[in-house]
Amino acid sequence: MDELTVLVTGGTRGIGRAVADAFAAEGATVVVGARDGDAVEETVGALEESGATAAGVRTDVRDEFDVERLVETASRAGSNGGIDVVVAAAGVYHGEAGATPTDRESYAAFDDHWRSNGRGVFATIREALPHLNEGARVLVPTGAVARKGKRGYGSYAISKATAEAVARGFAADTDSVVGCLDPGQVGTQLSGGSGRDPDDVAGMFVWGATDAPADDLDGSVLGLREWKQATR
Repeated sequence: MDELTVLVTGGTRGIGRAVADAFAAEGATVVVGARDGDAVEETVGALEESGATAAGVRTDVRDEFDVERLVETASRAGSNGGIDVVVAAAGVYHGEAGATPTDRESYAAFDDHWRSNGRGVFATIREALPHLNEGARVLVPTGAVARKGKRGYGSYAISKATAEAVARGFAADTDSVVGCLDPGQVGTQLSGGSGRDPDDVAGMFVWGATDAPADDLDGSVLGLREWKQATR
C-alpha cells in the first residue's frame, strides 16, 4: 500500500481519524480535511510522527471550493500523483443522537444535515473524480438509519439516505467504483459515544479500498457481515 494516496474528509475525529490512522499504518500517503484547522494540523503532525507521509487542508465540505483545494492537494501529495482512495467521512449531527424526531426538526438543522452529510458527499466525489487513478475507489460511511426508519433520528437519517443515493448515482453514471460501508453503530460524537470503538472498524475501510470485490461494492452497501466473512 506504499504507493496509494488516500483522501479522508472528516479525518480528524471519529471514524475518519481512525481510518486515516489505519491507512497510514499500512504505508499509504494520507491527506485529511476537516472544518477545524487546528485539528487538521494536529492530525497531520501525529500521522507524520508515526512515520507516514501526510498532508491536510482545512475543509468545509459544504463549500465545493474548499473541497476542490483539498483534492488538488491530495492529488499532488503522493509519489505517483492522483488519488487512489477517497473516504467521504465528514458529517454532522445537530442535537442528541436519537432525540431529534422528524416532526420536531428545525429547518436549520434539516438544511445543514443535508448540506454537510448529503451535498458534502456529492461535492467530495464530484471534485475528486478528475483526480482518481485507475482502479481508485470511493467509500462512503453509512448506517442502518439511512435505510430503515428509526425513531428520533430525523433529518440526520434523511441526510444519510441522501449520501447513499449520491453514491449509487455516481456508481451508475461513472466508471469509478463508488460504494458505501456500514460498520454498524460506532461510538463517536455523532452517535453520542455509544457503539464500537472507531479503531475496531477502521480495518473495514482498508478492506473496502483494497480487497472487497469491486462488483459487490460498486453502487451497494457492504456491512460488517461481509467484512468479517471475507477476513476471518
